[in-house]
Amino acid sequence: MSEQELDPQKQKQAREYTRLSRRLLLFEIALAAIFFLAILLSGASGGLRNLLGFSQPARAALYFLILMLGYSVISAPLSVYHSYILPHRYGLSHQSRRSWLGDQAKEMGLGLSLGTGLVVAVYLFLDAFPQTWWLLSFAFVAFLSVVMTRLAPVLILPLFYKLEPINNDELRQRLLDLAEHCHTQVKDVFQIGFSSKTSTGNAMLMGWGGTRRIAVSDTVLQRYSPEEIEVIMAHELGHQHNRDIARLIIAQSAFILLGFYVVHITLKWAVPRLDFYGISDIAAFPLLILVLAAVFLIIAPLANAYSRKLEMAADRYALAATDNPEAFGAMLTKLTDQNLAESRPSRWAELLFYDHPPYYKRMELIRSYLREEQ
Repeated sequence: MSEQELDPQKQKQAREYTRLSRRLLLFEIALAAIFFLAILLSGASGGLRNLLGFSQPARAALYFLILMLGYSVISAPLSVYHSYILPHRYGLSHQSRRSWLGDQAKEMGLGLSLGTGLVVAVYLFLDAFPQTWWLLSFAFVAFLSVVMTRLAPVLILPLFYKLEPINNDELRQRLLDLAEHCHTQVKDVFQIGFSSKTSTGNAMLMGWGGTRRIAVSDTVLQRYSPEEIEVIMAHELGHQHNRDIARLIIAQSAFILLGFYVVHITLKWAVPRLDFYGISDIAAFPLLILVLAAVFLIIAPLANAYSRKLEMAADRYALAATDNPEAFGAMLTKLTDQNLAESRPSRWAELLFYDHPPYYKRMELIRSYLREEQ
């Protein structure tokens, strides 16, 4: 279970891949900021608003679609390199170009559909309730977040990956028994067809109530022992036991509320200075996006720290539920190499980017568990 068991070549690739990915992320953030600032300060935003002589809902929808399609065109080279070329270079993806383009089209369609509905709702609130729109928008987004958190894995994941019942009866029963032991009712055990596109591995609990199910990627089923798969799922069941989804939704809701309130204050300040017609002027939409993005970037380290705390608690639950630290350590080592995760990032990288504890801290937890059991 020591870090020396990690593949040195894989860790070298992980450091390279992580470094390049972070640089691309920073480029993407800078490009988005420059794009929205240019649209806002050049007068292009007001000009586009003037061209859209429709009712407020139609104007908001068309403005959003035109703006986001324009940004998609500008950011396309970075997107292609980040999500297609780089994963292929490091062996994380073997998806065909046609399949990748199809997935990108699906993602864009879903993003534009949900985004358009959200923007229309927010601008209806801005128009009708200029003093309390931020509270109403927060409530709407929080509700939407709850629905999407619960239903997205069931409704959206199948659009990208094939799901089918697991064909290993012994493993299926083992995981169902584990769920029963952890007092969680699940419908069945499914496998996700990751191998058609990627070499990475994952597992999750999907759905809620009568639709809750265990889902394990075929890339995990092919490489991991039943004991290792069991501890992966015990971790996921730990999140269910600890009510982490509810905790994360509450935390995210607080961040969203803060973000909308800061936007409200900023819009009131900006109306006379940037010659907007009012806070419901769609021409101010780039400012709304920039402020929300700035708030979330500032809050991100705090959100990541909270997420790491919940993940570590789920690890403790998994160790207690399975009492199999050897399998847990072997699983972590395999998964770290398989997904090209950096085992020991710098402290600053961990604080800024990691929503899961890094490998070395999870291994320290296992050693602590072993000492307590002696």
